[in-house]
Amino acid sequence: METLVTSELLLLAFKALLPAIVAIVLALITKEVYSSLFVGIAVGGLIFANGNPVAALEHIFNEGIILSLADSYNVGILVFLVFLGIIVALMNKAGGSAAFGNWASEHVHSRVGSQLATIGLGVLIFIDDYFNCLTVGSVMRPVTDRQNISRAKLAYLIDATAAPVCIIAPISSWAAAVSGFAPEGTNGLMLFIRAIPYNYYALLTIVMMVSMVLLKIEYGPMARHELNAKNGDIFTVKPVVAKEDENTGDKKGKVIDLVLPVVVLIFCCVIGMLYTGGFYGEDLEGTFFTRFVDAFANSDASVGLAYGSFGGIVFTVIFYLCRRVLNFKDSMSSIEEGFKAMVPPILILTLAWSLKAMTDSLGAAEYVAEIVDRTKGNFVGIMPAVIFLIACGLSFATGTSWGTFGILIPITLKAFPLDGSNSLAIICVSACMAGAVCGDHCSPISDTTIMSSAGAQCNHIAHVSTQLPYALSAAAVSFLTFLVAGFAKNAAISLIIGIAIMIGMVFLLKWTLPTPDSASLQKETPKPEKE
Repeated sequence: METLVTSELLLLAFKALLPAIVAIVLALITKEVYSSLFVGIAVGGLIFANGNPVAALEHIFNEGIILSLADSYNVGILVFLVFLGIIVALMNKAGGSAAFGNWASEHVHSRVGSQLATIGLGVLIFIDDYFNCLTVGSVMRPVTDRQNISRAKLAYLIDATAAPVCIIAPISSWAAAVSGFAPEGTNGLMLFIRAIPYNYYALLTIVMMVSMVLLKIEYGPMARHELNAKNGDIFTVKPVVAKEDENTGDKKGKVIDLVLPVVVLIFCCVIGMLYTGGFYGEDLEGTFFTRFVDAFANSDASVGLAYGSFGGIVFTVIFYLCRRVLNFKDSMSSIEEGFKAMVPPILILTLAWSLKAMTDSLGAAEYVAEIVDRTKGNFVGIMPAVIFLIACGLSFATGTSWGTFGILIPITLKAFPLDGSNSLAIICVSACMAGAVCGDHCSPISDTTIMSSAGAQCNHIAHVSTQLPYALSAAAVSFLTFLVAGFAKNAAISLIIGIAIMIGMVFLLKWTLPTPDSASLQKETPKPEKE
């Protein structure tokens, strides 16, 4: 009887996730994301309405698109994106990006150096993944372009230092989100910190990324993009909006015109998040550090980032006026330019949120929760690996990592209660977080993936297709590492084994798959035509 119920449950879960599956498959086949997402939304609406087209249309707009745009958190993210786009437009017009690119070209003389600089900046901006994606992209595009690094590779470096870094940073919007999902009576931030050493996907992704840059290894579709970039075509596939004039700003621009606005933006975003968390109120008690941590745990990331980015705009406009690198008219025209640059990611995000609303209305979260609860059984040792796979699948299909660990962490802690001796509970929580980041990293409908494409100004499907083999490689090694951790229950031993497998796999992939230096790949790839 239990097997029959499980089969029915699996069928219901598949039906609930079908809209997302349709959207993802169509996006990968057609290379066109807007229509693919809308078809997925339409499928969800028809399933919910039992095939009634009128009821489906009402559900799509009322409970999908309109409700997604009415959500205050989502609107806060959209406002943040627009403000960030305006700041980037201001920096480009003032010549800050051009000046930084010229400075970097004098100090960074290799492809390896520019990629390591991108990784370093991505690690330093650990406050929020959205902020990371767009800021690192705008700062490093001129640098990587000068070294003929493909936009697909830049998008991968941005994506791999966004969510994977934020999920292991105690002071970040992600730490605040995870803390909010902890059960009542549990210190959410301490739970997050204890889970960091077991977050193998995030840690191994960073190891893989750095080792591949140092060893100059590329494989899969990325190899072709990198070969084309070496031959002068950094895009291979043109994005919807591709600006070619980042470095044509005012000659008065200096490096400080990019660095100082970015530093102030980071500072303002931290202050904004602390403010929304009540740091400056009277509700929080204790030492400065305790109040600081509690404020981040209680913060509203979307509102805090909107406050911070607005403060960044005000400072940047005043700073440029005082420096006389931009007049008031040019500063105001940057508002329109910044908004236009953010239209494609805003449209994709809106459709992705609407698609998630469709899967939610079909009960995807409840069915997956039931599957996790029934999977526990007697296979306790392999549960971290199983939870990792479930989190990967759910996050990939829904395009949201926060929603995934919001669903799975409470279920996991119910199945494996926290106590002093139960390290398996911490490992399983880490597996939820790691799997959520992995699925988010792979999914073409993930907001972080979309933001990485926007930050690098890379064709979105090109970014997804080139990143997927790398993300799946890291996922496979992470799965094996969670299997080891489930039995060893030791973070250091498991991580050492995982790193050894990862490095061995990278060398194996270099020997067995085409790379930019492969004669066969060079023969197959035509030289890009000059426009």
